[in-house]
Amino acid sequence: MTELVVALLSVLMGFTESVSDGFKPIDCSDINKSVSGIYSIYPAGDIPVWVYCEMISGGKAEDNGAWTVFQRRMDGTVNFYQLWDPYKRGFGNVEGEYWLGLENMYQLTRKNKYMLRVDLEDFHGNKAFALYSSFSVDAEADGYKLQVSGFKDGGAGDSLSFHNGQKFSTFDKDQDVSGDNCAKKHLGGFWYKDCLGTNPNGIYLWGEDDILDDIGNVWKKWKGFNVGMKSISMKIKRVS
Repeated sequence: MTELVVALLSVLMGFTESVSDGFKPIDCSDINKSVSGIYSIYPAGDIPVWVYCEMISGGKAEDNGAWTVFQRRMDGTVNFYQLWDPYKRGFGNVEGEYWLGLENMYQLTRKNKYMLRVDLEDFHGNKAFALYSSFSVDAEADGYKLQVSGFKDGGAGDSLSFHNGQKFSTFDKDQDVSGDNCAKKHLGGFWYKDCLGTNPNGIYLWGEDDILDDIGNVWKKWKGFNVGMKSISMKIKRVS
């Protein structure tokens, strides 16, 4: 797709175009803007990918900056119980709920170092987050294995380190270390182990559900296994 076509699409769709003078931003760190919004990036260097860039300011220095959002849930409008191929390529609506795609994550993190931020909000307006100083996704040949470390608490607790070193699983491609198919059992796609400490891509639950345990978009260390998040977003920022 030519830059002219990309620019025309951005106008028609109401997006902010990030390409100028031939420069192709790798991630949101290369977007010289102060306003959060939708921009095009080039994780693999040639094909543009639309992504939501969250520009955080006003907090601690490590929290500030341009974050590339690769996962976002906010209203339950997108079905995250998907096959392997959609999780590989990406799916959803970048204006709302979406998954950027495992291959894009691999391309983003294979050459540069990134930190991860997970933002959570419950249905009572309470907010919390978790920071990880290192985040990367291995190649498909290695199962898009998750590498995450360096947890720092923002009130949410650490529910993700449990998944470190795990391959990604969907209900049609079981790569977890459990005797069960964790993706099928917990109705999502994630770096399941045996099975989970968090389930960001599980069923969108409208708050607490004492009957449907372990299948929602939960973060165990903050609200337990039966309280779905009103919103959850996972985003990365390049580390110098």
